[in-house]
Amino acid sequence: MTDNKEELVQRAKLAEQAERYDDMAQSMKKVTELGAELSNEERNLLSVAYKNVKTEGSEKKQQMAKEYREKVEHELRDICHDVLDLLDKFLIPKAGNPESKVATGDDRNSVVEKSQQSYQEAFDIAKDKMQPTHPIRLGLALNFSVFYYEILNSPDKACQLAKQAFDDAIAELDTLNEDSYKDSTLIMQLLRDNLTLWTSDTAGDEQEGGGEAGEAGGN
Repeated sequence: MTDNKEELVQRAKLAEQAERYDDMAQSMKKVTELGAELSNEERNLLSVAYKNVKTEGSEKKQQMAKEYREKVEHELRDICHDVLDLLDKFLIPKAGNPESKVATGDDRNSVVEKSQQSYQEAFDIAKDKMQPTHPIRLGLALNFSVFYYEILNSPDKACQLAKQAFDDAIAELDTLNEDSYKDSTLIMQLLRDNLTLWTSDTAGDEQEGGGEAGEAGGN
């Protein structure tokens, strides 16, 4: 049974009152397809229906995009936390304990290489997906630079990495998220403190003609 024009218009009005704009648009579409000239009221109903369907669809898409972005950020945080957890609990202790320091090179080098690779992969993800002021990115830079200094005995690389992370964050202070402001500025301070310590240690070693590099934190 075919709906007549009056019934379709009435159905569209009811749908508008219920804010069911998809149903409203469907009813007015059928009215238009009947081929008769639309009254001012009917044209207005058609316009209102499709305007709200379009707006509603746009808002849904924006919400979906926001939810997807938050999902990706959450997954990135989980990945970075997992890598840091593995590094802190398993890889770095094996690379830094006294036994591994005096062990024959192959075993220790293997663990160190895996640690460095894990750090680098996590750091590359952070640099690609996060602002320089993001606390996770800053935290990775801090830990990675300490790894270079304490485990790899590469003070120049440690200073270079820490300085770059600090300078990049300073250059984009206006992007600091209010929720993470405290964490980000604390890590930036730690980066600067390490730079001060490491550069003074390096200068002292050069004056003494060489020697063992100082550590950012004692074990």
